[in-house]
Amino acid sequence: MGNSLDPSLLDRLRRTLRPDWSRTPAMRRVVAAALVILAAAAAWRGDPRSDYTDVVVTVHDLSPGIELTADDVRVQARAAPAVPEGAHTSVDAVIGNTLAGPARGGEILTDVRLLSPRLAEAAVGPDARIVPIPLADAALTDLIRAGDVVDIVAAPADESAAARLIATGAVVVLVSAKDNGVAARSGRVVLVALPAAAARAVAGVALVQAVTLTLH
Repeated sequence: MGNSLDPSLLDRLRRTLRPDWSRTPAMRRVVAAALVILAAAAAWRGDPRSDYTDVVVTVHDLSPGIELTADDVRVQARAAPAVPEGAHTSVDAVIGNTLAGPARGGEILTDVRLLSPRLAEAAVGPDARIVPIPLADAALTDLIRAGDVVDIVAAPADESAAARLIATGAVVVLVSAKDNGVAARSGRVVLVALPAAAARAVAGVALVQAVTLTLH
């Protein structure tokens, strides 16, 4: 007695069990068209990774005025729509630069977060300069933050003279951090951005007179 499930019988069973619609030319054309549409949609969407870009971010919380090292920053992929203008894309471009303000871990570093001509330009305009102002009044220095708008006043030379306004509308871009070493004994420094002419005037006066700030 032969095997009743010979190949010809199995073929007939498969043909019987297969749905009729799969054997019609029209349905085959529909399936082929659907596959073409799916392929086109996949091609149009592109590689999902292309929606991301590499940017430099902080590894941990950072204080203003520090010099960035390789331990402070790394490159990370971020969604392109969330990347701000001026974002740095290379670690080498930021290492050794001074951070202008406090930064949280994971924050994207842009050109205006570091001390540079671009920071001064963003603060007061294309003719901007950054001027260091030593302040002996530690209490006042503790009150000032990056981004504050201040006026710069020269202390009177003697009791008979009046304080003199040197510049107005200066933007604080950095306040040096507290330090228990030499920097503390020599006084902390405030960096302000001013138009070039006003910056020169302030720099000249600060060399020979004590200066202070008034906040807007």
